[in-house]
Amino acid sequence: MMSPESVQRWLDENFARLVAEHEVPGASIAVLTQGQVLASAAGVLSMATGVEATTDSVFQIGSITKLWTSALVMQLVDDGLVDLDAPLRTYLPEFTVGDEAASATITTRQLLCHVAGFEGDVFTDTGRGEDAIEKYLASIHDIPQLYPPGEVFSYNNTGFVVLGRLVEVLRGRPFDQVLIERLATPLGLTHVCPSPYEAILHRTAVGHVPGPDGTIAAAPTWALARSNAPAGAMLAMTPRDLLGFIAMHMAGGTAPDGSAILTPGTVTSMQQPQVKVPRLTGMGGSWGLGWEMEEHDGHAVIGHDGGTIGQAAFLRFVPEHGVAIALLTNGGGFFGVFTDVLAHLLKELTGITLPGHPVPPAEPETIDPTPYLGRYSDTIYDFTVSQDADGAIWLDRVPKDIIAEIGEKPMRTRLVHFEGDSLISLESTQGIHPIFAFIGRDDAGLAKYIHYGRVVARA
Repeated sequence: MMSPESVQRWLDENFARLVAEHEVPGASIAVLTQGQVLASAAGVLSMATGVEATTDSVFQIGSITKLWTSALVMQLVDDGLVDLDAPLRTYLPEFTVGDEAASATITTRQLLCHVAGFEGDVFTDTGRGEDAIEKYLASIHDIPQLYPPGEVFSYNNTGFVVLGRLVEVLRGRPFDQVLIERLATPLGLTHVCPSPYEAILHRTAVGHVPGPDGTIAAAPTWALARSNAPAGAMLAMTPRDLLGFIAMHMAGGTAPDGSAILTPGTVTSMQQPQVKVPRLTGMGGSWGLGWEMEEHDGHAVIGHDGGTIGQAAFLRFVPEHGVAIALLTNGGGFFGVFTDVLAHLLKELTGITLPGHPVPPAEPETIDPTPYLGRYSDTIYDFTVSQDADGAIWLDRVPKDIIAEIGEKPMRTRLVHFEGDSLISLESTQGIHPIFAFIGRDDAGLAKYIHYGRVVARA
């Protein structure tokens, strides 16, 4: 096992080279092992300005924010203010989605575990004021309920905004303030930025996205809408700050000054599997209360990933070894850096080898795709699954709404059979072959949904 000194030496000798090799504009990493935090940074924060990335630069952590939101919700549980299994309307009477029966029964636990069942990628911009999340809650009154609460895992950004509103109502203050007051400040974290107003005080990374000619450039927008802040729209920090949050979980919920952030029982319960996750690219085998969970060689690896406009964040935590690694990047081939740096160090420090992503079979089984063909649609994508004259199966994905506005391009990829009712893309995106599962059947025998981590209903 590597010593802290050897980890730092390896980072000093290799991190900048690997970041450059994978054409990532800038990146920052922190490693927590044996109670010490080692850090390194490389590249630039923006290709437009050339400002150098340093270990005190802040990057957006995207959906890793959901762990912070989960901790704020579990503080409400510790304080006796929330019962995870009571209907959410006990505390948020105004909560309503398109299905009234579901609205009346959805629980806080179901939101934390991504099994609430309503459409989960709603990015409505409700302004930049402190009432943005309150207005968002009112705006989702008619979004569709895709399946009964508790039935199917479907990653749900919308649900975490709802949880953010729960925090606001029961704490009586805006979400950003609660996050700083109840997490960042007592943990002694100095570079946690819940909005651009704080981020601008530090060296701050800008995301990078492909331009019309295919080369990457600084993104035209720094963050998603404030309304989605509890789901991961804009929270930024250094990797060291992120590991300060993880160190609290390692310490049974205790801050460095000895104050209790969460009770030890709550920390344990958050890391218990709550729902099994379908075998889909980029997702763990199960989900806890906020945590994404995997098991490798009998060892639990928990964490979360995050993506915003041109930024990608990765967090892996092995509780039994007391090891955690946070990698924050601002574009380019970030999956390559994940593999060559984060996964490499995790193996050296714990002996755990993270499995590679699924790949298409060498000789795919010939199938009848009739149940899968057709159009599927949600608020951000239109999917069309078709078969050409030669029998090949194709998936076309067209972005719309906010996803189109921030520059995502249409995707066309050929699919082949993977296993069961799942198909896999023949083409890879940064080394990942997306898997699409087709679940449910209507009276005509056609798939009701396409599932790629999110469930999308047949149009």
